[in-house]
Amino acid sequence: MRKASLLALAAVAALGAGSELAVAQFAADSDILSGEEAFVTDWQAAKPGQLWLITPRDLVPPFATESASNGPDVVPRPEGTMPVVGPDYLIELFAEGLDGPRTIEVAPNGDVFVAESQAGTIRVFRPGPDGLPAESGEYVTGLEGPYGMAFYPPGGTPRYLYVAEENQVVRFAYAAGDLAASGEPEVIVPDLPTGGHWTRDVAFSPDATMMFIAVGSQSNVAEDMETLGEQEIAAHEAERMVGAAWGGEDGRAAVLAANPDGSELRYYASGIRNCSGLTIEPVTGSPWCATNERDGLGDDLPTDYVTRVQSGGFYGWPWYYIGAREDPRHEGERPDLRQYVVTPDVLLQAHSAPLGLAFYSGPMFPELVGDVIVAMHGSWNRGKRTGYKVVRVRLTDGQPTGIYEDFITGFVISADEVWGRPVGVGIAADGAILVSEDGSGTIWRVTAAPNRPAEEPAAPEAPAEEPPAAPEAPPAPAPVP
Repeated sequence: MRKASLLALAAVAALGAGSELAVAQFAADSDILSGEEAFVTDWQAAKPGQLWLITPRDLVPPFATESASNGPDVVPRPEGTMPVVGPDYLIELFAEGLDGPRTIEVAPNGDVFVAESQAGTIRVFRPGPDGLPAESGEYVTGLEGPYGMAFYPPGGTPRYLYVAEENQVVRFAYAAGDLAASGEPEVIVPDLPTGGHWTRDVAFSPDATMMFIAVGSQSNVAEDMETLGEQEIAAHEAERMVGAAWGGEDGRAAVLAANPDGSELRYYASGIRNCSGLTIEPVTGSPWCATNERDGLGDDLPTDYVTRVQSGGFYGWPWYYIGAREDPRHEGERPDLRQYVVTPDVLLQAHSAPLGLAFYSGPMFPELVGDVIVAMHGSWNRGKRTGYKVVRVRLTDGQPTGIYEDFITGFVISADEVWGRPVGVGIAADGAILVSEDGSGTIWRVTAAPNRPAEEPAAPEAPAEEPPAAPEAPPAPAPVP
């Protein structure tokens, strides 16, 4: 299979962050934090309903501040302390006493699967009539850093549960109602690179023909990647794709694609430092990433981001960031790549560490349908602490606006202490939103407040005279050797 064409890369690089028209809908809101104001604030500015807008033109120069080492003191959740949500929502404890709960995946029958990555366990909860766990079990133990999970086939009756471990993707035969795996795992994708960023997420295209696998970088900014000549780079990229890193970063900082049986493993997109959360937009079928960007350029650079992932797209790492902004630590090394860098859609405060994400499509919150719920694990390398919250990324007619809104806060106690670090997001069968956090080992459930205003039904849209033309098929990315 051939590498992604330069013409296709140039086309996707032209896509920028946000939609000017959609942003205008929110611009009159006096409570929006944008520009310099959005950079200098910290966790104390976070509150449910707070809007944020960061654009590429707002970025500060590299090394505007020194880089900090400011990890939190994670303490037990103080008695009676709860996360904070807006007045239209209620939040309650779904589960506690878990060993570092990470990603959440909800089965079609409503069972809630949770990866306890450090323990090597996938745990399952069966909600009762009140939405809280009525039964639970250890679905499987003894895994190596399990993280991403996906049922296959998507949108139907699943036959398998896929689990992305640090070093491989496996699958388990699955039947609805299984609280424990019925057999041994089948290895689907072996020998994923280990070390560095260890989380591996997995998702399937809606038509069940393609499996996506997110693999983060080995390092911060490929400090130890050896220098190659032009011919060596060309040969490397011919076998992978334009912008693919090499050496210890080979097959990393990328979203890979394969057939559901693991065959034809190949690059789908490159230059994504750490896509720690991978999901599928349900209408278009496009993969989306929540990405942790690099460190060492200062408190406010570069921003983390949430974005659509373009087939054949190059997102800059390690040579560029947030579009064609050259990392000074790789100055002059790859001028040929500048024109192909894709600018991500939604920029988040730097070092917020977005992890899990999920599109909302449930029946409980009509106002959230089509938006993305994103969990931020929180900063460790920013002088002013940020993140440690769950946000709602606003879309309009399926297009990202660049705006995000604080949805769940209250995990930070002081400038030094936090009790919760949000990680996973799941949408329960009844439409409730589930959020895991691995600071205190809990899962929380968000439901509708009983006195919330009733949603007026939307007027039906008139059918289009002609269906829109189908987009051209993207070029086939190259295989991973």
